[in-house]
Amino acid sequence: MKKVTYRNQISRVLGVSLVVFLLFSISIFAQDGAVASGDPAKGKALFNQNCAACHALNRKMTGPALANVESRLNADEGLDREWIYAWVKNSPGVIKSGDDYANKVFNEYNQAPMTPFPTLSNDDIDNILAYTAAPPPEPVAASAAVAEGGEGGSSSTGISNEMILGALVIILGLLVMMLVLVQGTLKRIAVANGLDLEKAKSESGLPLWKAFAQNQFLVLVTVVILLLSGAYFVYGWMMQVGVDQGYEPIQEIHYSHKVHAGDNKIDCKYCHSSARVSKTSGIPSLNVCMNCHKSIYEYKGNPEGPSQEDLANGYTNEFYTGEIKKLYKAVGWDEENQSYTGESKPVEWIRIHNLPDLVYFNHSQHVSVAGIECQTCHGPVEEMEIMSQFAPLTMGWCINCHRETNVKVENNEYYAKIHEELSKKYGVEELTAAQMGGLECGKCHY
Repeated sequence: MKKVTYRNQISRVLGVSLVVFLLFSISIFAQDGAVASGDPAKGKALFNQNCAACHALNRKMTGPALANVESRLNADEGLDREWIYAWVKNSPGVIKSGDDYANKVFNEYNQAPMTPFPTLSNDDIDNILAYTAAPPPEPVAASAAVAEGGEGGSSSTGISNEMILGALVIILGLLVMMLVLVQGTLKRIAVANGLDLEKAKSESGLPLWKAFAQNQFLVLVTVVILLLSGAYFVYGWMMQVGVDQGYEPIQEIHYSHKVHAGDNKIDCKYCHSSARVSKTSGIPSLNVCMNCHKSIYEYKGNPEGPSQEDLANGYTNEFYTGEIKKLYKAVGWDEENQSYTGESKPVEWIRIHNLPDLVYFNHSQHVSVAGIECQTCHGPVEEMEIMSQFAPLTMGWCINCHRETNVKVENNEYYAKIHEELSKKYGVEELTAAQMGGLECGKCHY
């Protein structure tokens, strides 16, 4: 009996130990599962949509860095996921409740209020936390492949302009040498046949230039032709003075309209806001740039990597990121502390479009009243990596535009009365700017 009792006690101890071990294991796996739960891919999309304006993974911005935020909060502050749910959905409420850590973060980041996200579910927050714990890898392989392909293509199929020019110079030299040799050969043949070259020259009569000089009619016609053609070319050259079509200066900070207006669909008038209400479109001040670039501190570009054309021109992600750093230096922005240092340096932009002082042009009249698109005068800026002057901006070009452009009168009270009167006069429904007085000299010159 004693032996049986002893075995029963051992069995009980082993059984209790097994139960405790299983419970402990379950709790550990449950915690690990909680940390690892969520879809990082979905979390990345939610993070970029809701969090990226103020947070980055590995650096301070308007708010703190969020890489491994859950594990750090749990280890340093003893806060669990329920606290994170409450904070994300209603951060002002957590602060007002007197939570120590919430108030600490609030004061540390200049009491910048965090936008509450009551519409995010717990599953959404789980996905975001999964992304901050293990973000999906960036597709760098595609970029590298494009780079290798671009280099290989240029080396295997490309022929440089220097090679072509060198080949042409060699061919020209050979032709000159052949002509000299042929001339020498012909002279030797003539001498061998008993031909006196000097006597042949003297018997050929007057030189051509003397015969031409003695013909007064031919001289008169030639002089008239030369004067007219000279006047034509001089007039054409003078008409190009001040016409800078195609002018494409390199700016101190590279600004890509292709990236901003094309890829990111930023409205032209967000940066050039004065075009709506004033004569000039204006050069945006750098604080307009910082509205976005306080948060956008690096260029990530196309997920598939830069194109071969961009690589050939040096427009890599690193290049664009370097230009953002130039912006920070110009405005005196401290990335680490997310604050201005007060040490700024003005950017010396080079003006591209410049009408003469004798011309009056009002942007607001064309943009706000007439509804003309920016691309009409400035070309497809959304495709321009470096901004250039698209149109000649001459008087003839402006006049043609006024003759061909119909005035937009729908829902435009500015033109209502004059459109009613002129449509009766001309017997048409659509009126051009020229028909409404757009060719009158005083409209642009006064």
